[in-house]
Amino acid sequence: MTTYHISLEGDVLKVRFGRPANGDQIVQDAAARLDQMLALGELSGGKLLKIDGPASVAVSYLIAHKISHLYSAIAVFDPKIGRPGYKTFITAVSQTPAYTIGELIETDEPHKTKPIIKVVLCGPPQSGKSCLREGLKQAISAIPGAPYPYVITACPDGEGAWFSDAARRDPDLARQLKDEYKAKFTAEFAQKAAGWVRSANTPLNIIDVGGKISQENRVIMREATHAVILAGNEGKEEVLLWEEFCRDLNIHIIANLDSDLQAKKDKFVTQSPLLTGSIHCLKRGEDVSSRPIVQALGRLLVGLCGSSQL
Repeated sequence: MTTYHISLEGDVLKVRFGRPANGDQIVQDAAARLDQMLALGELSGGKLLKIDGPASVAVSYLIAHKISHLYSAIAVFDPKIGRPGYKTFITAVSQTPAYTIGELIETDEPHKTKPIIKVVLCGPPQSGKSCLREGLKQAISAIPGAPYPYVITACPDGEGAWFSDAARRDPDLARQLKDEYKAKFTAEFAQKAAGWVRSANTPLNIIDVGGKISQENRVIMREATHAVILAGNEGKEEVLLWEEFCRDLNIHIIANLDSDLQAKKDKFVTQSPLLTGSIHCLKRGEDVSSRPIVQALGRLLVGLCGSSQL
């Protein structure tokens, strides 16, 4: 299965992520698919091409490079603007006076409004939350029809969404960059991160917060809708405190998980109404997206978004 899917439906180029992979492989697969479509005459050019679906920055540049010269104008779907319930596209490329850059193109194509899910990954420090975050993102990206999992790093530990890929390639460099980016967890940072969470309007948002029950995390987490609590062996006695913290903020806890570094496999305890169990060996630099509980949690989050594909 390819890492990136591209198809043409009328004047709309449908795009979406496929199986999990690094950005370089995704760009290569997208390029191969575009070359195939060009060779078959599927992308023959015209007045206007609309693009609908999630794309990385690199893939967006690739698409523009490959096909922008074939169309008088290209517009990209933006779910945050336009008439409620209908798809609206923003003109991003124009080689004709018929369309201006930034012009909105409203359509009669229905766009079902779905709930905005903001799930916070929380729990004691050193429990593997950042590893879970990356594995969860990859697992969700592999689910057909799933919304793009937008990650918000709401802790100034220097370990952004880039860290896992970097750690797999060069652990020493990843650690060096993390140390350089690390900053203090201040009230000012908390207010800024809370603003990121509050303004997030994509269907599925995953928020990674610091490992302490604090006023700073209170400010950030009160903007969330759901919570996943993850605790390692050293932090299990803090789980009840995190549960109370989430309840005080009126956040719905959907999963309460153990992180077992020494275990050889995942273990389910309950799956409904609360996902509980243990995830084995959450190590930096490892791909944990295929772990059974990570997969189950991914399906749970996509289900909350109302996906019809599940």
